[in-house]
Amino acid sequence: MNVLKNFEALFVVTLGLACAANYVVDTDAALDSQPTAVRAAAPAYAAAAKDMQVVVVSAKRLTAEEKAQSLLAERKAASASIAANGASKI
Repeated sequence: MNVLKNFEALFVVTLGLACAANYVVDTDAALDSQPTAVRAAAPAYAAAAKDMQVVVVSAKRLTAEEKAQSLLAERKAASASIAANGASKI
């Protein structure tokens, strides 16, 4: 049992060190060491985000009664299709 506790503690410490190392490495100084092609590609992503198409759905929401009726209709249709297909072919 102590071995499992030790492994858990080791995992937590390792995870903490990995997060700390990631934070230290991922600074603005690290961005300066990147190749120019990588830095030049970053504005292209920002421009693509501005040109992204947005879909707006304008429809009324169903009331609780309409949702219940829709659910009952779906269940009836599902049970009818199961009955029509017969037994499972597995």
